[in-house]
Amino acid sequence: MATTTQPTVTVDEYLGSTYHPDRDYIDGMLEERNLGEPEHAVAQGALIEWFRTHAQAWDIWVLPEIRLQITPTRFRVVDVGLSPRRHPINQLKQHPPLAVIEIVSPEDRISRYANRISDYRKMGLTHIWVVNPQTRRGYDCSTGSWMETQSFAIENSPIRVDLASIFAELT
Repeated sequence: MATTTQPTVTVDEYLGSTYHPDRDYIDGMLEERNLGEPEHAVAQGALIEWFRTHAQAWDIWVLPEIRLQITPTRFRVVDVGLSPRRHPINQLKQHPPLAVIEIVSPEDRISRYANRISDYRKMGLTHIWVVNPQTRRGYDCSTGSWMETQSFAIENSPIRVDLASIFAELT
């Protein structure tokens, strides 16, 4: 279960530290992320593999577990991020990704994801996708609502994934 850990740390301490697994940093507090469930790991691996297979052709970076700076005192660690290759790898943190994909773990709650989605929207992200491997459902949360979908795509680009192929890895 995700919990907030003490004590409060500074942004510099957070950025200079390594956590296993990595944690979100929310206004001075470290927030654990729910990880370690086999279905979460398989879904994440399948998404990473799918997008990496197409990364060159689609001209994208596939970024698992990347820290995104939402505000000067808020950082979120994304399960999978997609970013255009035109942004040099050392400058990725300064540019919002094309898309973020979050994978729900059994302990996760909608209220917790509502905060994440709100943060991503504040950052200017236009493609926010959530995968629930337990229920085999995907949601496009780009507008702030949870719109169930069978696939994710970025309009006017070849970037897309059919969730049936991701969920097939879970059988």
